[in-house]
Amino acid sequence: MTTQYNPKAYGELLLNILPGVIETEEENEKALAIVEGIMDKGEDKISPEEGRLLNLLVRLIEDFEDKAYPMGHIAKPLDILKSLISEHELKQTDLLEVFGSQGTLSEVLNEKRNISKTQAKRLAERFNLTADLFI
Repeated sequence: MTTQYNPKAYGELLLNILPGVIETEEENEKALAIVEGIMDKGEDKISPEEGRLLNLLVRLIEDFEDKAYPMGHIAKPLDILKSLISEHELKQTDLLEVFGSQGTLSEVLNEKRNISKTQAKRLAERFNLTADLFI
């Protein structure tokens, strides 16, 4: 892809797509579909204008996903646990085997207690992840 592009052609692409800050999962899915459509053309067949649009959409998608899915080294263990509970549509009772009691689980979820190493190991087994995410 070359860095030179036709501003008029790029403007027409923007008018058709109307990209903006992604705020919902639906908007994210739409942006991902557009990116996939452009990438399916093959690198050699993407116009400079499409390449520029692709870069813009990828940045917007990354920004949304970084905020919507706080996982990895920057996410707190509790954020990861809450995200997994939501993702798997779990109830607190579904995690009693991990935490031992409703009281302990409530204290963890309300940030009154940290996840112990034993609980982290059990969570890792439960969700097939590494225990480091929960410590």
